[in-house]
Amino acid sequence: MTQEKELTKVTLIGSVGNLLLLAFKFAAGFLAGSAAMVADAVHSLSDLLTDLIVLIFVKIGSRPQDESHDYGHGKFETLATLFIGLALAAAAIGIIVSGAVKFAGWLKGEELQKPGMLALWAAILSIIVKEVLFRYTVAKGKALESPAVVANAWHHRSDALSSIAAAIGIGGAILLGQRWAVLDPLASIIVGAMLIKVAWNLVFNSSGELTDRSLPGEMEKEIEEIICSSPQVSHPHNLRTRRIGNRIAIEAHVRLDGSMPLDEAHDIVSEIEHKLKARFGQATLVTIHMEPLK
Repeated sequence: MTQEKELTKVTLIGSVGNLLLLAFKFAAGFLAGSAAMVADAVHSLSDLLTDLIVLIFVKIGSRPQDESHDYGHGKFETLATLFIGLALAAAAIGIIVSGAVKFAGWLKGEELQKPGMLALWAAILSIIVKEVLFRYTVAKGKALESPAVVANAWHHRSDALSSIAAAIGIGGAILLGQRWAVLDPLASIIVGAMLIKVAWNLVFNSSGELTDRSLPGEMEKEIEEIICSSPQVSHPHNLRTRRIGNRIAIEAHVRLDGSMPLDEAHDIVSEIEHKLKARFGQATLVTIHMEPLK
């Protein structure tokens, strides 16, 4: 099975789970009168929408290079990751505002509706399903080296965490009585705050890739060590790195004995390229410029 088909399969499995949970959570939230569960359902809705984004952009990002995209279409997948983060942030803000409005009303003396048991069962089911989807999706995303799928996996995990917060709030409101019904909207605010943190990480990482941020220092150090593993090579410099979707690009200058035959110098550089691709993936883009050692 091709990588594109694998990524599509993983995302479709998550989409089915999100769709079923979405319907159940919304029904449970409205029927049981739980603001926390409705907020959790909104999160599942954002999950479903981002699943669709991933499906579209993974297909585009899997296209090979062409005349208008010499480095391929990998950054379309990065763009999908950015959209996921922004969608999650928007959902989180909506959840926080909704919970804050209800909490403010409670402070003014308004009586809040105590949620029903159906909402608690929906939260427990969501925790189980979303944690299973997270573990499955993150494992597949890492194996397939797809940042968008890994990002989507964390969307599953954030939904599981939000369901835990919702379960605590809903359970507390049910077990402690009408006086503690405020725990339900408070739980929705906590859910929103958790989502903001996850959204920030996704937006920060994807925007860095879109603006050609260098690879982490430890990765660049490892790259330099691989280049220097060839005894004929000296003075590696002008190292430039960046990520393009699910692959990386490496550019570097090295110095070789100026009297060395061209074919021998070429073989040395080719061996370095093979080592870099063996370590970072065969799709890694490697460009090494040779300079004579003076």
